[in-house]
Amino acid sequence: MLRQVFLSVAQNGKRRRKQRKAGSAVSLVIHLARRGSIGCPAAICEAGTLKKYSVFAIAREAMRSHKGWEEQWSSPEPKKDYDVIIVGAGGHGLATAYYLATVHGITNVAVLEKGWLGGGNTGRNTTIIRSNYLYDESAGIYDHALKLWDGLSQELNYNVMYSPRGVMMLAHNVHDIQVLKRHVHANRLNGIDNEWLTPEAAKEFCPPLNISRDARYPVMGATLQRRGGTARHDAVAWGYARGASARGVHIIQNCEVTGVKRAPNGAVTGVETTRGFIGARKVGVVAAGHSSVIMNMAGVRMPLESYPLQALVSEPVKPVFPCVVMSNTVHAYISQSDKGELVIGAGTDQYISYSQTGGLHILQHTLDAICEMFPMFTRMKMLRSWGGIVDVTPDRSPILAKTPVPGLYVNCGWGTGGFKATPGSGHVFAHTIARDDPHPINAPFTIERFRTGRLIDEAAAAAVAH
Repeated sequence: MLRQVFLSVAQNGKRRRKQRKAGSAVSLVIHLARRGSIGCPAAICEAGTLKKYSVFAIAREAMRSHKGWEEQWSSPEPKKDYDVIIVGAGGHGLATAYYLATVHGITNVAVLEKGWLGGGNTGRNTTIIRSNYLYDESAGIYDHALKLWDGLSQELNYNVMYSPRGVMMLAHNVHDIQVLKRHVHANRLNGIDNEWLTPEAAKEFCPPLNISRDARYPVMGATLQRRGGTARHDAVAWGYARGASARGVHIIQNCEVTGVKRAPNGAVTGVETTRGFIGARKVGVVAAGHSSVIMNMAGVRMPLESYPLQALVSEPVKPVFPCVVMSNTVHAYISQSDKGELVIGAGTDQYISYSQTGGLHILQHTLDAICEMFPMFTRMKMLRSWGGIVDVTPDRSPILAKTPVPGLYVNCGWGTGGFKATPGSGHVFAHTIARDDPHPINAPFTIERFRTGRLIDEAAAAAVAH
């Protein structure tokens, strides 16, 4: 009898603790929702095969000990053929597949990735988002992307953590002032927000900035695009993958393309992979630094060079840096992540390479410049560094176009600006593939411009020397 009493008391206590735990989770969710701290996390209702994420689902799953979550995207075996194959499961490739399915109704699509999803440049960049580019063509595509960024979390039902905290570009000499003011005037003509700041105004917007006249890199002014900011790169890839997979797109990882097959008339018929031949009527190559390698398999020589590009993060600290600051003169870019790490980007290495590592002297130069501009960071420790491979065209502008090979399309040449263009690039590239005709926004970004001379020599491209 006594034993039964003890068991009953223990079970009741366990039940009450579980209820308190669930109740506290629900209270936390409601509290965060009221504060606006939660974007789109967790699932409650069905939309086809896609469970919609919502605040209420967190509370629901809290009561189930979080055992009801499903995989965000499927990993099927490849079929024998598809309507469209996208080579590269980075942000641009996944966005292309997503918009093919949602905008154009083409769901018989495979996205092939030689490694893991988002493991290339998508997961290796400094996540800066801006649209204050000089020329009309560049400003058009980047501002198209920026407008899509603004509602992307709602579109994907996935919190991509877009943070329009402002992007400030520094001027260190008279030439910088002239160039950046030219950018401001050009942006305003295109309806893009950009403003000129005095050194004092720049200091007010970003308190850690050193505006002393004795500084090694004196700040003589700055431009500010308030709509610019950052987003979480992994979340962008995962959100597009989840949305595309739910609509029937096959995302096939660990499937490297080893060849591109063409019919006697020259048209694409599919690709050879490490998992066998996969047929397709259309193939879109979105392979970043390896795009020229894939295109060479199809007999198309691309005007691309691939360079290592490095970045690093510091140890985490409390929030001290309110915006993104860029200095094209010294090739240094800095912001602070939600985890508190300083995210620092460097310039490209001087040599061509397919290696995802770069020279130590590049990082040393960048850190020297950062410490000169922000002396409060001189005693901070570097946590880790990494590298990616950027594909650069002669005019530092991308290529989004049909190719001379029927059924073959290419999206490449973004240099260091690929991440910020992710939604816009995917949207217009999907249009190009679906309709076999470029969208008006990407119509100028052809391969033929390097033959005709209609270059888009984008002077506002960052981290790559002109």
